[in-house]
Amino acid sequence: MRLHDLKPLPGAKHRKKRLGIGESSGHGKTSGRGHKGQRARSGGSIRPGFEGGQMPLIRRLPKRGFNNSRFKEVVGIVNVGDLEKFFEGGTLVNESILRGRGLIRGHLRVVKLLGKGSLTKQFSIEVDRTSTAAREKVEKAGGNISLCKRPLWEKPIPVGA
Repeated sequence: MRLHDLKPLPGAKHRKKRLGIGESSGHGKTSGRGHKGQRARSGGSIRPGFEGGQMPLIRRLPKRGFNNSRFKEVVGIVNVGDLEKFFEGGTLVNESILRGRGLIRGHLRVVKLLGKGSLTKQFSIEVDRTSTAAREKVEKAGGNISLCKRPLWEKPIPVGA
């Protein structure tokens, strides 16, 4: 099989619907919108959940629970297997180095080391949190973990300062 032998499955590709191109196309004249009325007009759609002035279902049902998303703590997770894969033995591994290698995203302030994977190299690791399995694996390989206490939020530096 070569690249030129590949064909899409039947029904996977559809021809573009050319609206208003003659009556015999099946989509001529009113272009599949019917005659007059709100939905025949340009911009004539109603918002989701609107029920024509009747009290909508979403407002008839009571509110339940709460949402703490504003104060939710998002933690960057790194596994010991990732350290084995991306770093040389005997190196210092901390938040800025992990961010530079792309193992944690830029906006994450808290880094937690988890124990997935195996570890044979020796590392000196600075993270905010660690699991017991990860600590055991690092210490078994001859490395050490130090937990750093940093503020979870820093005051932004004003522009032009």
